[in-house]
This record gives sequence, structure tokens and C-alpha cells, in this order.
Amino acid sequence: MANPYAEIFKARGAKGFSSAAFVARLPVAMAPIGIVAMLSQTHGEYWLAGAVSATFALANALVSPQISRLVDRYGQARIAMPAAIVSAVAFVLLIAAANQRWPAWVLFAAALAAATMPSISAMVRARWSEVFRDRPELNTAFAFESAADELIYIAGASLSVGLAVSFFPEAGMLASTALLAVGMMAFLLQRASEPAVRPIHSGQHKGSAVRLPAVRLVTLALVFVGATFATAEVASVAITEQLGQPGAASLVIGVYAVGSFAVGLILGALNPKMPLHRQMLIAVSVLALTALPLLFAGTSVPLLAAAVFLSGVAISPTFITAFGVIERKVPESMLTEGVTWVMTGIGIGMALGAFISGWVVDNYGPQNGFWVSVAASAAAVLTVGIGQGSLSDSKLHTTGRTELQPAE
Repeated sequence: MANPYAEIFKARGAKGFSSAAFVARLPVAMAPIGIVAMLSQTHGEYWLAGAVSATFALANALVSPQISRLVDRYGQARIAMPAAIVSAVAFVLLIAAANQRWPAWVLFAAALAAATMPSISAMVRARWSEVFRDRPELNTAFAFESAADELIYIAGASLSVGLAVSFFPEAGMLASTALLAVGMMAFLLQRASEPAVRPIHSGQHKGSAVRLPAVRLVTLALVFVGATFATAEVASVAITEQLGQPGAASLVIGVYAVGSFAVGLILGALNPKMPLHRQMLIAVSVLALTALPLLFAGTSVPLLAAAVFLSGVAISPTFITAFGVIERKVPESMLTEGVTWVMTGIGIGMALGAFISGWVVDNYGPQNGFWVSVAASAAAVLTVGIGQGSLSDSKLHTTGRTELQPAE
């Protein structure tokens, strides 16, 4: 049996744009934690470091869908290149302000300007969609990109903090900015694989992609999924510290990502034929069920690691099926924006999950932090379950019109 991942990379330009996208995506994981690591050392104030980092993350969550909307209308290179340049220059300004101890308002202004960083995850998925539209290989490509996202979040944050601690405070942010510039340029210069700009035809949705019911439903569901992701990290750190083994937190969080990474690759290789909206419902249902053992896993590090590993197995399948649903339900003329809204949902969910679970841990103890995972995953099941009709493949958007096909 042929390796399905080897097959997708036989497509012209696939190796080039995917590898460049991997490099360009590293700053997504490196920048937020890199800002904290840099400013906490240069200014000695964690509240300031966290506030500047949150300013960047939340502003990017709001700005990136608008940039992606322009990308759909005018092309990736024409819009993403200047946006990336503004972001890189703003990061350089932020680094200089931290090093020279400029006023705090400069830090916040630079963080806001850096939020123009385009969503490379959305743009690379748009390229895969261009190559494999309406073909089963597209699910495999999405599975690969979801696995790549997992690796980026594992490696990116560790690399950023490691550089800042081992060399000098600004090292992580300097590396992140360099990777953004090099990776984005390498990606955007590959014009042959850039998706064509599709005109919006008569009778087709002309507003923002977030006004489409499927986009709203998937984005909301992924807010809840992102919350479970962040809660696992916060609660695991708190529990390992309570057990007197704070160094074990990185191991526990690592196995969480490994479980998601492995199952995502397997799902992409198997490429199930079941309709994607049903696959997504199954994935979030498994996510909810596997969150329950976390409530009883705080007595030892091995038990915690096992429960966290189990709870991570449905993360990548949820992401893969979610992006697949968006690809089928969103017109080609706004696909990049649609995917970006889903990525924004994940980011917002992670921010909210970290905040709420941190509050629960502070007030009710580390073990109770996992109740946030249980509640958030149950909300994801409810959202996807209620939205099955809107997420189904019975109405597919094409380049110029909405076509009716028999429901699966």
C-alpha cells in the first residue's frame, strides 16, 4: 500500500510551499511566549510581559481574518507580503524598545502593529485545496498540516524560551522575527502554487465568511476545543508543582501533544469515507469522554501523563475534520478567511481556557482545573451536534453557485 503522505507531496510545488509554511508558522508559537520571556527579564514585571503578549495575541486574532479576507480578494503575495513586512518591522521595534527600556506605551504600540502577521496556516491550507479540491487526498493534506501545527506548538514555544534563557532576553524574539521574514518570503515567492483569485458571482455570499452558519458553528466549537487544550497545560503545570515535581510538567504536556500528533497522522493515512460533519461530531464526543479521567488523575505524575495522553487523542482529528468542513462549506472566493476564523477560534479558546482554568486552580485547587476541560468539551459536543444540519455536505458551495447534492 502506497504511503498517502508520500503521494500528496508528489504534487507540483507541494514540498516547497509546505516546508516554507512550516518555517513561517513557527513565530505563531514563538512570539507570544517569546514576548513574555523577553520582557520578564528586561523589565522584571510579569504583568507587563503578559499584558504586551496578550495585546499581540488578541489583536492578531481580530486582524488576521481581515487580512485573509483581502488575501482572498487580491491574492496571497499582494496582501500577505506587505502585512508580513509591517509585522516584522514592528517586532524589531518591540525588541529595541525592550532592550533600550523605552516607555511602556511603545511596547504596546509595537505589539499592536505586529498583529498584522498573516495567517500562514490558512494560506497553506488554501494551497492544498487548490491542488486537491474535491479529492480524497485533501483530507490527508489537512491531516499533515494539523500534525505540523502540533509540532510547531511543541517546538516553537520551547525554542523561544530556551534561546531567551540560554543566550540573552531578546534571542527568542530575534529568532522568531527572522523565521517570519525568511519563511514568509520563501512561501510567497512560490507563485506557481498560489491559489487563483476567484470573483464573487451573482447569488453567492458577498459578506464576511464569518456570516456563514458553518463558519460560525465551527469557530465556536473550536473556541471550546482550544479551551480544553489550554486547560490541560495550566492544570498539568499546577498539579506537577503540587506533587513536588514541577520539572515533570514539560513531559506531561509533551505526551498530550504526542497523542494528538500520532492519531492525526493515522486518521490522515486512513482517510475515512464517513461524511466530515459526522466525523467531527465523533471527534468532539471522544474529546469529551476522554476528559473525564483527568478529574481523577492528580495523585501521581505517571497517572496524570497517561490521562493527559488519552485526552489528547481527539484534538488533531477535531482540527482535521473542522478544516475539511470549512473547505466544503465556504466558497472558494473566501476560503482563506474562513480557515482563519477557525484558527482565531482556537486562539481565543486557548486564551480564555488559560484564564478560566488559572482562576479555578487558584481558588479551588489544581485538580479542579480539569473541570474546565470537561465543561468546554461538552459544550463543543453540544455545538457540533446542534449544527449537524448546517455542517452537512448536502449544500456545497462552488466557485459560482450553490449546488444541491443528496445528503449523506
